[in-house]
Amino acid sequence: MLKLAIVILNWNGKKFLEKFLPSVITNSPSYAKVYVADNGSVDGSGELVTEQFPQVQFLDLGKNLGYTGGYNLALEHIDAQYYVLLNSDIQVEPGWVEPVIDLMDQHPDIAACQPKILSWHNQDEFEYAGASGGFIDKYGFPFCRGRIFEYLEKDTGQYNELLDVFWATGACMFLRRIDFEKAGRLDADFFAHMEEIDLCWRLKRMGKRIVCQPSSVVYHVGGGTLPKNSPMKTFLNFRNNILLLSKNLPANTFYIILLKRIVLDFVASVKFLFSGHIKDCFAVLRAHIYVLMLMRKKRNEGKELPYIPVEGVYRRSIVREYFIAGRKKYSQLDQARFGRM
Repeated sequence: MLKLAIVILNWNGKKFLEKFLPSVITNSPSYAKVYVADNGSVDGSGELVTEQFPQVQFLDLGKNLGYTGGYNLALEHIDAQYYVLLNSDIQVEPGWVEPVIDLMDQHPDIAACQPKILSWHNQDEFEYAGASGGFIDKYGFPFCRGRIFEYLEKDTGQYNELLDVFWATGACMFLRRIDFEKAGRLDADFFAHMEEIDLCWRLKRMGKRIVCQPSSVVYHVGGGTLPKNSPMKTFLNFRNNILLLSKNLPANTFYIILLKRIVLDFVASVKFLFSGHIKDCFAVLRAHIYVLMLMRKKRNEGKELPYIPVEGVYRRSIVREYFIAGRKKYSQLDQARFGRM
């Protein structure tokens, strides 16, 4: 069996493959094989890979199945002990793999791990999608060591500690294949966004650990598929965030949180409206309509694993901490407030 499969899911990302695929090939160890799984690109991505990078295995998925469907289908065709789910817009450096794989080899209870994610544009700054490990607050809002909402910290080594986290970023996620399969793989209904948080929550419900290994560092462009100001991204983030709560919380906890989230999300939609982002405002409202349509299905799916309290939840509102208390850095949060939910 192959030890490590590095799988890049691509959708019309030829310019990123041209720029960053050589660094992945050059800086990956001999026990790793690189794959590009293509979600029906029409920009010549397939021709680029097959003609210029013959050492890379190209998997043509035929159509755009999103992040979740694309990876689920691609990984069905790859037999490896570990997977790396790697965005096409990431630059890697020598030694980016070994610290993570060595750690996971030594600790079989670690099901998923991420490196430290820095911005490719500003390489002394954390990148939005993952930074130095992810968490959620008591209402399900995600944040990271190094990034809370839109505030990105400079990386001065303040988060170089190896740490158990709540979620590892899907931009560069190392997964133990056997745990990925037992957890039920990625949820195809999510399509994209928040799917890694849902997967990590399910892995934690299995008693597994999620870890950030900052000894490994990669650089992420970000917004390669959907830009940050995309109404579709707004829709997916709000919809999927509530769906992951509906799947992973017992009923008596979920419905209390849902009522509070309806209020908080309505405030967010009003903020979008008055800041001129009308499409984002309607995206939030549309997300809640879709939640109502999918909630029963997701609640039933959630019963496949036992509802157990899991570590890594900030037992306060990160919205209040950020917008009212002015705490914009992870280091300013009360560490005693991290616990189970």
